Amino acid sequence: MPERILVSACLLGAPVRYDGTGKPLAHPRLARWQAEGRLVPVCPEMLGGLATPRPAAEIAGGDGDAVLSGHARIRTRDGHDVTAAFLSGAEAARALAAAHGCRFALLMQRSPSCGSRTIHDGSFSGALIPGRGASAAVLARAGVAVFGSDEIEALAEALVRAETGSGPAAR
Repeated sequence: MPERILVSACLLGAPVRYDGTGKPLAHPRLARWQAEGRLVPVCPEMLGGLATPRPAAEIAGGDGDAVLSGHARIRTRDGHDVTAAFLSGAEAARALAAAHGCRFALLMQRSPSCGSRTIHDGSFSGALIPGRGASAAVLARAGVAVFGSDEIEALAEALVRAETGSGPAAR
């Protein structure tokens, strides 16, 4: 059975980003996985009850792991705390991954939900810091191997290892 992949819906072109747009990732591997029925689209922010479009949000005081431990919050530029919606969406994404047997995720980099290696620093200045978003942190803690939108080749290699039994699936 081919591995299923949880994927940020915006990467498939769905207009679910904060600004009401998609961010389609034109890559032959992604197109093939979609044609094979492997992809399970998700937008944790929408699952958490946030509208589209919505105010941009960033993690203030850390990354998704700090949010999960209560040491950081997710806020809009005007200071509105949207942490609860992001955490609800993260849990819904984890449940969706579990329901579909997804051991892998391909998520939108830099997002306060989906960033896997890099997120905005909370200043709304465009500055980036190492870290992961709230949903990426929840998924990783649940044992899902999370890859950023710029790591599709690494995901492809992990899928081959998982499907052939030639080594560890996760990093």
